[in-house]
Amino acid sequence: MKARDVMVAPVITVHPTTPVVEVAKLFIERRISAAPVVDQNGSVVGLVSEGDLLHRTETDTERRRSWLLSALVSKDTLAAEYVKAHGKTAADVMTPDVIVAGPDTPLHQIATMMEKNAIRRVPIVENGQLVGIVSRANLVQAIAGARHALDIQPSDTAIRSKLLSHLEHQPWAETSQLNVTVNDGVVDLWGFTTSETERNAVRVAAESTIGVRGVNDHLAVRPVEGWM
Repeated sequence: MKARDVMVAPVITVHPTTPVVEVAKLFIERRISAAPVVDQNGSVVGLVSEGDLLHRTETDTERRRSWLLSALVSKDTLAAEYVKAHGKTAADVMTPDVIVAGPDTPLHQIATMMEKNAIRRVPIVENGQLVGIVSRANLVQAIAGARHALDIQPSDTAIRSKLLSHLEHQPWAETSQLNVTVNDGVVDLWGFTTSETERNAVRVAAESTIGVRGVNDHLAVRPVEGWM
């Protein structure tokens, strides 16, 4: 699946000049936790989220440090925190340099972006214009709605071949110690694994193979020689 398959569109946005108070009201009214900031040309220039509004003077939640800790923080950092706490517009509090992706970006890449950069959402941009947004929730929704469409049920032989081929390409699988039988779509796993973790992974691989109706796990754990 790609970003375009799960992205939310159209996107609720704000402008750099949108007052912070209006941003907060928008979050509440539209039940969202973030909004891309776009300029007059529709280009993404930032992202403002609930996290950007945590330390605000209106709620007396500005960051407070001891004089010693303050002395260890650069003046630029302190100045930036002041702007976040006292700024009046979205441009003052937004996170700039937003990580974006294209509509055809595979979801596994989107997930990696989120994990690597510790972010919760990725704006989707095409030809410089914001066309959608993908959040962690959208990825979870994609899992919940996943379906394997089978016009023709694969044969037992095809299922076995597909599973064994898949396992042979996994660096964690000791396929020389495994055997697989398939009867009417039900997979029986036989042989040995070197750990309980590998055993679980083999089971998951079998359950994830298209056409499999059930899995019987007869595997035994037999650590490799010298394992402690």
